[in-house]
Amino acid sequence: MGTDNSLESKYTIAVQTIKTAILRSQYQAIKLVNKEQLALYYGVGRYISQNSRNGYWGTGAIAYISNKLHNELPGLRGFSERNLKNMRTFYEEWLMLDTNSAVATAELQFIDDESRNVSIDRENDSEEIQQLQLPNFKDFPVEEFFKIGFTHHTAILSQVKTLQERYFYIRLCANEFLKVDTLKKLMKEDIYHNQGSLPNNFIEKLPSAEFARRAILAFKDEYTLDFINVEEFGARDIEDVDERIVENKIVHNIKNFIMTFGRDFTFVGNQFRIEALGHTHIIDLLFFNRELSSLVAIELKTGPFKTAYLGQLNIYLRVLDDFVRKPNENPSIGIVLCKSADKAYVEYAVRDYDKPMGVAIYKTATDMPERLRKALPDMEELKKLL
Repeated sequence: MGTDNSLESKYTIAVQTIKTAILRSQYQAIKLVNKEQLALYYGVGRYISQNSRNGYWGTGAIAYISNKLHNELPGLRGFSERNLKNMRTFYEEWLMLDTNSAVATAELQFIDDESRNVSIDRENDSEEIQQLQLPNFKDFPVEEFFKIGFTHHTAILSQVKTLQERYFYIRLCANEFLKVDTLKKLMKEDIYHNQGSLPNNFIEKLPSAEFARRAILAFKDEYTLDFINVEEFGARDIEDVDERIVENKIVHNIKNFIMTFGRDFTFVGNQFRIEALGHTHIIDLLFFNRELSSLVAIELKTGPFKTAYLGQLNIYLRVLDDFVRKPNENPSIGIVLCKSADKAYVEYAVRDYDKPMGVAIYKTATDMPERLRKALPDMEELKKLL
């Protein structure tokens, strides 16, 4: 028995919802085990670092220790020479967690610096591991740190040097359930530096990290709409111009507008009406992006950013997904295009909405320096040739 597009769309949503629930449940189940493992590896890394870096151990010590461990504990995994060195790196790269807090990190504790004796109190230290808490440094992703595996941590430490970039990839791995190969691919593509500066919630709200990366690259944080000249409307400032007038100007120059946004955008319509649940929803400008296979709704505002715009856009994206989007298409994306915005404030506000959206600003010909404004006719001719 076949199903119509509406049912297929609902089934697709159901599959994604259940899939997400399963993944989250699995991560909850392994989180405590993962936390204990990271604590152990950190403590082993500390022990190896403090013994190997000061010459107390001789050459080949780590290889010897690894072999002996495997002989005495048959079937032991994760304690190869290479992994022991990775544990040392794990400790040394996150040394700030040891020096700035009372972190209980493993079963290894020094009691005599001169003899280098090691005390192992399994019961007490096991309790300390369960109580392991990371300090709440500024921006430190405490919860996400424990969600990802040691292999993920090792990959991040080997490829990324700055703290903020490491925080970014830790959060990305934890929130998107990334496999190590996918993580390495994204780091190789340098998604952190190529994510653009458009304030958005794409990473959290789009179905995959790879799709979020492409969406981030598809938009700018600022656009130049040089075909809009406020003086033509008899106004001194864009805020004095009715939004519909600006919208019509964009529609009349839709080729230039699309070239400003990117070649993969196709214009669907302006004042796009959606009748849903007894209400009429009107989207200022609706596009389809072929690269993303997503509808893109643009809310045009002539003034500064307001948080109310996000709520309005969130509803539009919901009805687009439920009543317009085809089953083979990705979730719809929304952009508030306004005259000015506080980026940090937008990034804070956009987190609370469940649909993928961002906020960009635009400049008109009136905002441009006189020398560039005089050059606009030539720029128009150039665009016709492209």
